[in-house]
Amino acid sequence: MNTLRCPLLFLGLALSAGVALSTETGKPPAGPLRLCFESATIQPWRTEDGKGLNIELLQLVSHQLNQPFVYLALPWKRCLASLQANEVDGAFAASFSTERLEIGAYPGGKVADPTKRMHTDRYVLLKRKGTAVQWDGKHISHLDGAVGVQLGYSIGAQLRSWGVPVDEGNQGALALARRLIVGRVGAVAMGGSDATMLMAQPEIASQLEELPLPLTEKPYYLMLSHQLLATQPELAQRIWKTLETVRNSTAYKKQERQAMEQMPD
Repeated sequence: MNTLRCPLLFLGLALSAGVALSTETGKPPAGPLRLCFESATIQPWRTEDGKGLNIELLQLVSHQLNQPFVYLALPWKRCLASLQANEVDGAFAASFSTERLEIGAYPGGKVADPTKRMHTDRYVLLKRKGTAVQWDGKHISHLDGAVGVQLGYSIGAQLRSWGVPVDEGNQGALALARRLIVGRVGAVAMGGSDATMLMAQPEIASQLEELPLPLTEKPYYLMLSHQLLATQPELAQRIWKTLETVRNSTAYKKQERQAMEQMPD
């Protein structure tokens, strides 16, 4: 496996002896699996320094399986490219698109299994206050310019399939919002969690508004590399199945509920 240089590298949960896989099968834990995620803060799911619900969920999976994880924070497009090149073993959290089937594997195969998702989130449309942009759940109308999206995000392809002009750039949610404020794009499409955090900032909320209907709502997954699926298919399936079990557990649901309650209204 090639060595990846990145701004952040940290180990998953330290594991106790005699847990889960080693107890049940007598096998020692496998070597650490390298999982990349976007080097951006998307609350409550993950932060650039490796916190948030996605990390907590994966640490619980790591503990259950006695399988160490190493987490790598990378720009999203580079994270996906590293997965396709088998330089990492997994990438999270990725929505499903058929184009990404060449990049890596989803739980469920060619059609992702939503029961094995990490979480669900929505995409929303933001516009400048006073502009006429509308979204009725089927069509975007009165759009003056392109819709700005973040580089590598699946909403870009979805908007293009609707015939909507897209301006795709390598910037975070805040920079994207500022492009909208100064009129470089006619609207922006971003994740609901990003929009919630931005709209909690008075300087943003005074100039932008979020349209009431979401553009779409999607489950997000841990993708695994084709190499891992080919060489260790049983491990891959155990990871996805354990992720489902942990996400549905009372303890994790409590963590998720508490994190959601701390999000701005």
